[in-house]
Amino acid sequence: MTPPPAPSPTPPPQAGAAMSQRQVLQALTGLFAGLFTAILSSTIVANALPAIIADLNGSQTDFAWVITAALLAGAVTTPLWGKLADLFDKKLLVQLSIVVFVAGSVLAGFASTIPVLLAGRAIQGIAMGGLTAVSMAIIGAMVSPRERGRYSGYLGGVIAAATAAGPLLGGVIVDSPLGWRWTFFIVVPLAVTALFLLQLTLRLSSTARRVTIDWLGSILLTAGVSTLLIWVSFVGKENTFGWVSWQSGLMVGGSILLLGLLVLVESKAAEPVIPLKIITERTTALAIIASLAVGVALFASTTYLGQYYQVARGFTATDAGLLTLPMIAGNLIGSVTSGQLITRFGRWKRFLVGGSVLLILGLALAGTIDELTSLWFVGSFIFLFGLGLGMLMQNLVLAVQNTVSLKDVGSASASVAFFRTIGGAAGVAALGAVLGNSTAARTAEGLRAAGLPSDPSGAAGGSPDPAGLPAPVGDIIRAAYGESTALIFLITAAIAVLALLSVLFIRETSLRSTVDIQAPAAAPPAAPDPSARDADPSGPATDASAPDTDPSDGRVRQVTSGPRSKPIG
Repeated sequence: MTPPPAPSPTPPPQAGAAMSQRQVLQALTGLFAGLFTAILSSTIVANALPAIIADLNGSQTDFAWVITAALLAGAVTTPLWGKLADLFDKKLLVQLSIVVFVAGSVLAGFASTIPVLLAGRAIQGIAMGGLTAVSMAIIGAMVSPRERGRYSGYLGGVIAAATAAGPLLGGVIVDSPLGWRWTFFIVVPLAVTALFLLQLTLRLSSTARRVTIDWLGSILLTAGVSTLLIWVSFVGKENTFGWVSWQSGLMVGGSILLLGLLVLVESKAAEPVIPLKIITERTTALAIIASLAVGVALFASTTYLGQYYQVARGFTATDAGLLTLPMIAGNLIGSVTSGQLITRFGRWKRFLVGGSVLLILGLALAGTIDELTSLWFVGSFIFLFGLGLGMLMQNLVLAVQNTVSLKDVGSASASVAFFRTIGGAAGVAALGAVLGNSTAARTAEGLRAAGLPSDPSGAAGGSPDPAGLPAPVGDIIRAAYGESTALIFLITAAIAVLALLSVLFIRETSLRSTVDIQAPAAAPPAAPDPSARDADPSGPATDASAPDTDPSDGRVRQVTSGPRSKPIG
């Protein structure tokens, strides 16, 4: 009996063509693998940071900048990646991102000084910006908004799984003979595997477009945002400059000038890196504001949670990774469940509102913790705000993608991710300064109250190990870090109120069932009817089932009548 012929590779989907769930999941296998690796690289460092900073003789400022460098690089390049995704082959861009990511990981792993480490992290951040922006654009190009909730939930699940595995794996590596450098090296084979999976599984059709890169806008965006975040990171710290100083005036004024020029350039650019017509649309503008607050909650709280467990509670890096699992479980449940329900019922605003409320509640409760709070309570609090984050992050992107055409989905998705990352970078930097100043002040106050010398062995600065200090001093430092971490959560809860206010004012619209915005097809001209001479001059009604021929490729598509998205309620 002759064996059946081997199946031929699945041809790339045509633009606008519907794909089955199996086809979509197969196409997204490599993409999810790449995203998992990128997210893993950002979270695996969290519990390794105390060991990294101690080995490289860093400070609390360096601690924050190991995170901020990657976030800043990712933030300023995300809009550019999003625009490139609208102009070039998305698959090629994802693969390029992975190659850049491997280069940054290797450099960070071999770093012998803090500046070299920060350079490696910045390169990783550039790659993560590409993976995030292009991945969302690919999903937007393959799946209609009505079905996209399901896959956004899967994407959120991948992010949650990587976020959960990162701190745990990082803790195990740090506590093993391998040392902290392998927290960077371990992701290299994962990234190479993702690269091959992408080549095998992801097939996209490409549409030729005239390419115009907004280089001036990209430079102004990078310079303006970087200047502002560098100012936030260093202002008010010891041996730097004050809030009211010529340095602050120069940096803030320069940043405002650069961003003002950016708006002027973007209003005239043929292919703006941040399309003003998209980000000024009501849904997008409100989603961007909410994303800023979500970014602060996501990056700042998770960055300093591992430090709380290790410094304030005395746990190992591995234990700290395990103790963050309630937050990750909440994120996973919120993301996957809300995505499935949105696809089933087509309603999404309620999840944004509910997620915002849970985020505020969880952060506010976490603002009551100290170094003695029961771990059951801490786990419950972080589960709540993890649940809120899961309901917010991908669904904000979904709401925006529903309002734009396929040719702009990359820029729109990248705009939301850009502002979320900006919020995270600014939050990590600013709250890191708050944590450092608060811890130093509380430690000094506690030492004076106990009649001990102030700042023994640098205890009030950096990221100390209380276990290596005399018992009274160690207890004072643990208390200082516990109370200061609570302050971080309280500030973040106040910022999260902004997310709730923003989503309350978003107008919910029905999710369209087509990948691209489809205009109602025009009916073929009919012979004039003398009896209809006095009828409505608007002409005959459009047949809702009429096929639409796309002049760009001559293919016929089925479209639906009516507006592209209708307000609900």
